Amino acid sequence: MTITVEHLPNSVALVTLSAETSRNGLNMESIKSMSDVIDNLLEDSSIKSIVMTGTGKFFCSGADIDSFASAIDDGSISDLVGGLTSILHPMELKIRASEKIFVAAINGSAAGGGLGLALCADYRICVPEAKLAAAFFSLGLSPDGGTTWLLPRLVGTQRTKKFFFENEVWSGEKALEYGAVDELVESEQLLECAIKVAEKWGNWAEASRRSTKQLIDASTSTFMETQLEFEKLLITNSSLTPDFAEGVSAFLEKRNPIFGEE
Repeated sequence: MTITVEHLPNSVALVTLSAETSRNGLNMESIKSMSDVIDNLLEDSSIKSIVMTGTGKFFCSGADIDSFASAIDDGSISDLVGGLTSILHPMELKIRASEKIFVAAINGSAAGGGLGLALCADYRICVPEAKLAAAFFSLGLSPDGGTTWLLPRLVGTQRTKKFFFENEVWSGEKALEYGAVDELVESEQLLECAIKVAEKWGNWAEASRRSTKQLIDASTSTFMETQLEFEKLLITNSSLTPDFAEGVSAFLEKRNPIFGEE
């Protein structure tokens, strides 16, 4: 099996890439499988948070280079590259727009499109021995997987440019220092810590989660006037939800709110 899904308590789903997928990269079969799994979880109202991790020394090594070589030989390379990005990119957009909290538990190397998948998460926890690499320049390619949009927002424009043009590989420590990941833990603590974040962040009201994710992404590409109108629209909509009524009641009653209940 390419991907396994484990349903955990507190509305958390744990998605684990198989050793083959983590190590050998993404081909059309594995990326379609991943997209189907993510789509199903995003549509599952019982799930509030998704934790994704890899197996062994790899989180996700990006595209399958062997399939690239074969496609170059038979003249189908543009169809392959276009096909891969046509699945990966919409999947990432759905993750960014969803109310579901997406946590990347980076257990090892994340490269190419696999790096984009990690950067797409709402929270990234990494082990010291992990390696974050673009790897596009080594292949004579330009970046994809949202890396040119996501990474500058985490580490800055010039550091991103150096990352690509110097073909840098960041350790877990460097990734934390630069702001590409949020937390560094030892491998035996990785999943426990990732699940705790998923539980905590996923416990907030659905409207809070969805609107905040959308607003933060929009804030980097809109004028303040536009952003304020977007904020007004979404906070007005969220004020009509049962979760808002629960939040107000809990505040007045001096207790913790319980969101997500009718």
